[in-house]
Amino acid sequence: MSVSEIRTCQNCSAPFDIASEDLNFYTKISVPPPTFCPECRMQRRFSWRNERTLHRNKCAKTGKPLISGFAPDPAFADSASVATSAKEAAPAGKAGYVVYDRDVWWSDDWDPLAFGIEYDFSKPFFTQFDALMRRAPQPAVFNARTTNCEYANHVGEIKNGYLLAASWGSENVAYGSRVNFCKDSQDVFGVFNCELCYELIASVKCYRTHFSHNCEACTDSFFLFDCKGCTNCVGCVNLRNKSYHILNKPYSRDEYLKKLAELKLDTVSGLAAARKEFEALKARQPHRYAALVNCQNVTGDSVYGTSNCTACFDIGGDTKDSKWIINGAKMEGVYDGYGVGVVSGLIYEAVDTGDQGERMCFDIVVWSSTNAFYSYNCIGCQNLFGCVGLRNKQNCILNRQYSKEEFENLRAKIVAHMSEVPYVDKKGRVYKYGEFFPTELSPFGYNETVAQEYFPLTKAEAEAKGFNWREPEERQYTVTKRPEELPERITDVPDSITNEVIQCANAKGSTLGDSLRSNLGGCTTAFRIIPQELQFYRRLNLPLPKLCPNCRHYARLAKRNPPKLWKRNCMCVSSNHRHGHGSCPEEFETTYSPERPEIVYCEACYQSEVA
Repeated sequence: MSVSEIRTCQNCSAPFDIASEDLNFYTKISVPPPTFCPECRMQRRFSWRNERTLHRNKCAKTGKPLISGFAPDPAFADSASVATSAKEAAPAGKAGYVVYDRDVWWSDDWDPLAFGIEYDFSKPFFTQFDALMRRAPQPAVFNARTTNCEYANHVGEIKNGYLLAASWGSENVAYGSRVNFCKDSQDVFGVFNCELCYELIASVKCYRTHFSHNCEACTDSFFLFDCKGCTNCVGCVNLRNKSYHILNKPYSRDEYLKKLAELKLDTVSGLAAARKEFEALKARQPHRYAALVNCQNVTGDSVYGTSNCTACFDIGGDTKDSKWIINGAKMEGVYDGYGVGVVSGLIYEAVDTGDQGERMCFDIVVWSSTNAFYSYNCIGCQNLFGCVGLRNKQNCILNRQYSKEEFENLRAKIVAHMSEVPYVDKKGRVYKYGEFFPTELSPFGYNETVAQEYFPLTKAEAEAKGFNWREPEERQYTVTKRPEELPERITDVPDSITNEVIQCANAKGSTLGDSLRSNLGGCTTAFRIIPQELQFYRRLNLPLPKLCPNCRHYARLAKRNPPKLWKRNCMCVSSNHRHGHGSCPEEFETTYSPERPEIVYCEACYQSEVA
């Protein structure tokens, strides 16, 4: 890769490279090169994506109580004043956003064009877009073609999903994120085609596999790391096509079953003891520098069937010529995205966007559209600029419809105006044409969004950077069960447990709990066991958890490496490998930072060690 330009990020002041192929891409989609570095662009996009924080709200059209990602209470006075001062803005509720029940939003009982505003060349574009965001109705949650998914957000084709986010095509799944085509599973993250799994991370085609990470096609197993094709294994690392192994040691079937009974994995104490031994073994084993399967000329991690891609993570396949993508599949020529793709191309700076679309830039939740720029929650459209909530429309700007000629002429004038009269945020960052939406205009507090998961900040740190922050809502409940009072085994749990309010183990002032609350805002202090959850634990003979769902989510997230790459050398010194005596000279880019304790190998040395 040849570097054509070195720029200074206007957000963090760090230098960053713009390669010649990047300049070619920007020219192809007719946008100027970015002024934020890739990492700051990622953080900015993430600040507009609230997946997991839900609030009790009311439908602005029917008055129906509902669960929503948009809070009902007053939020951010500085940005709220923008909309209320605009002469076109309609009353929008306490938080400044009109929220409709999901089914009402998808109905034909209202017209999104009725909320359109005429472009005002005396004001910055982003100021006017913020006014439209507060004027046009928003769906309570972003889910489509779902059944019984009141407590799920940014999901599609899901049946019976509870506290589920960023997922697709699954059934009977709870407490998960990035769960695709799975069934009857719980507390999972980044899994694909799995069934009856619990506490599973970044794995595919697994069945009855629990407390495991980076696994493929494993069955009836506990505590696996980077295993493939394994059955009836416990506490194993780097195994391939093995059965009846415990801590990488083989047993006969009878010996295995006897040892398995001794481990008491149906108890809280038994699981804790097994986890401790498993983690010790994992620390002694080499780690593959990256999970790149059927890839050519690719950097990143958890990438499958991809070519010519840079800094891409959690990519499902059929992807090429893309950069800086997290969570996507089936795309070509896509830069800077989260949750993008699905037979799409020429996408730039987008969140939850694609699904057979093309030329979509600076978009959030825009599907099956063409030539859509700076738009939010639009479906099946063509030629949009600065629109919100449109379906099957064309030639629209700020939700007003024009002829094609009028659209093109006005769009060109707005693009020029965005550079002549840019939006300047409260920290002095300048937003001209070519920049994603300013973080301070996000409908969500920084601590509500995906940004907090990947770039955790305290309230003071977030506000110092000019980000919004939402104080947690006051919770009114009385704890009826402390975590130490929970039975060791699920067989000793009565049906009445679903009536209890259980205190989270992290709410007692432990070091872990304090860390989660101050840095991640994770602990919700108490939780309930819902009936279907109790049935799940009983079916798999698993003990009740002692952490709230949010703490469990952040614990899973902490097991994953960050979407960031460091240049490192292979740590292998084995004389039995192809490099012979001395250290392996192979260099690579990896998500394992240099200060991490893991033993990191290049692909060739790793494959030489895999059993």
